[in-house]
Formats: sequence, structure tokens, C-alpha cells
Amino acid sequence: MTTVLRIARARASIAVLCITLAAAALGIASAQASAYPNSMDALGDSITRAFNTCSFPFTDCPENSWATGTNKTVNSYYLRLLALNPGISGHNNNDAVSGAKMSGLNGQAEKAVSRKVELVGVLMGANDACTSSISTMTTVATYKSQFEAAMKTLTTGIPTAQINVGSLPNVYRLWEIFHTNSSAVNTWNSLKICQSLLANPTSLAKADEERRLQVKAREEEFDSALQSVCAKYTQCKYDNQAGFKTVFNTNDVSTRDYFHPSVEGQTLIAKVAWEAFPF
Repeated sequence: MTTVLRIARARASIAVLCITLAAAALGIASAQASAYPNSMDALGDSITRAFNTCSFPFTDCPENSWATGTNKTVNSYYLRLLALNPGISGHNNNDAVSGAKMSGLNGQAEKAVSRKVELVGVLMGANDACTSSISTMTTVATYKSQFEAAMKTLTTGIPTAQINVGSLPNVYRLWEIFHTNSSAVNTWNSLKICQSLLANPTSLAKADEERRLQVKAREEEFDSALQSVCAKYTQCKYDNQAGFKTVFNTNDVSTRDYFHPSVEGQTLIAKVAWEAFPF
């Protein structure tokens, strides 16, 4: 065999190897891209709407949402996904409704189904515990049945979608960090915010503390309901109380109402959610 022929065959072998490696790399890249959703929808209440975080007070501000926001400071769940998969660009739907309770989740779920999204995030229930009094809190049985109805809608309508379910924030923590703050106390009293928890905020009487702990216990019961229902569906993931266990501080709360997350709070929720539901 001549030297020229050997060189030609060697070059041909190298070319085939390069093509094979390139094809393999493309296959890996394609597989990685397909592992990420190309669309998402966030369901919930004012937390997910980033209420009270824009320059104009007491309005929704979805660009700051922990879930679907576009504010780079927050670095939302959507932006983190976008960095991994450009295919999701612009498909960051937010059908949450400020003031919503679990009774409204099924209607939001129907919107997610109509959009045929590949990922659904759910954070709902704070308004079922934060009511005008202890007696008006949603019962655990009702809360659970309403969540079950929404899950059936989602899993029937978009059976291949991943569903991420977050636990409720520990609203008792609000009282802990702000009950000695006169501005917070005056705001809670004047706006009648979450009176099941925040009525008589400066009182250390046994009855008032027992009432506050009832609200905390109800949230924990709600979280247990979320976990048990979610466990019935293979495409549902629960955060194992990551949200409830997160210790937020004063800078994470809006000073307009001392109740909703600030931009810093939205940033914290985004971080916790990404760690609880990684890709």
C-alpha cells in the first residue's frame, strides 16, 4: 500500500469519527433540550402576581413574579429555565389571581389546560388561612377537595405536563417579625389584613397567641392535604414544605402592607422554588 493511500484512508477515518462525534453531541444537546418545558403557567394568588412590588402601590406587578417574572433582579423560575432552554421564551403565562382562594384554582387550571402548557406551578392557600376570623378559615376537607378537583382538571387536560406544587408561606412569621413595629401594627389594623392571625397584634394574651397558632396549624394541615393529593399523580411534585420552612426576614416583606413579599421576597421564593423543583 502506498504512503499516499494510507494517508487518504487515515484522513477518511478521522472524518468519519468527527462526523460521528458531532452527531452524538447534537443528539445529547437535543435530548437535553427536550428535558426542559417549552411553556409554563403559574397558578395562585397575589404572591404569584407579585402584588404591591411595582412603583405604583397596591397593584399586580407580574414582571416581578417569583414564577414567571422578567425582572433579572428576581431571577424567576422562568428566567432560570430560559437560561437552559431558549425555547420557552415568551411562553411564561401567569393565570394567578390576587385574592384567590383554593376555590378558584380549578378555574385557573382550566386556563392552563387551554394553553396546553408543559409545566404548571401552583402556590395557593394563604387566603384560605388569612381571613377575617378563625371561624371563616377554609376547612381542611373543603381545601383538599377543591385541590383534588383542580388536579383532575390538569392531569386530564394536559396529562404529560409536570405540576409543581409549593407549600404555603408561614404567615405566623409575619407576626413574629413585625408585631413590635408600630408602622406594621397600624397598617394591619387600618387595612384589616389577615385578621384571623393579625387581629390584636400587640397582645400577648394566651387567647390571642392560641388563635395565631391555630392559623399556623391550619396552614400545616393545608400543606399535608397538598402533599397527599399530589402523591396520587406521577407528574406532580410537592416541595416537601420547603416554602413553609423558609425563614423570611423584614426586608423580604413589603412595607406598604407588611404582608406581601417585597422584590427581595420574590427573589427568595424563586430561589427556594428552583431548589425544590430543579431541572
